[in-house]
Amino acid sequence: MDAKKPSYLGLLNAIALGEGRAHQYLNCWAAKTTDPDVKKILQTVAIREGEHSHAFTKRLCELGYGVLDRPDPSFAKSMEIANADCSDLEKFEAFGYGKREETNLFARVFEDTSIDIRTGELLGRYIAEEQDSGRMLRGCYAALKARAQQGAKPAASEMRELHDRLDEICSAIGKLQQEVTALRR
Repeated sequence: MDAKKPSYLGLLNAIALGEGRAHQYLNCWAAKTTDPDVKKILQTVAIREGEHSHAFTKRLCELGYGVLDRPDPSFAKSMEIANADCSDLEKFEAFGYGKREETNLFARVFEDTSIDIRTGELLGRYIAEEQDSGRMLRGCYAALKARAQQGAKPAASEMRELHDRLDEICSAIGKLQQEVTALRR
């Protein structure tokens, strides 16, 4: 290994590739959604992902290297989900929202103390934006989930309670009608 070759080139390369792919499938999804709120969030995150891809590609170039394409077998599946004719909630769930617990994917990035200051600045901004994008997407998913639950059909027990309450109201109305009729006589 060349002593001058930075140890973090693989990280920069992986970010450049991953962010570029995320930019593609998020743009595809944003183009398909009919919900303006979801579209706005997806477009914001997609723009960030594309900018990150370009910024890390640029940084690799500045360091004297280029992006090495590495196949990503999950990319085709991501594009398939983004392009599917299903609800945004179903797409979020297909991407794993609601199933996975939150973890800090970036906790170990700065363990490499050889990262130069310019790369460190870039990584810091990238991490902050990724965490914000994650919050935006989780919030969007939570809002869609809540909306779906509010619009969901009531459970059988709730329906029985509604029917029982309706029977009580009908009975009370019937008694009132009888009393009004009696008073008229």
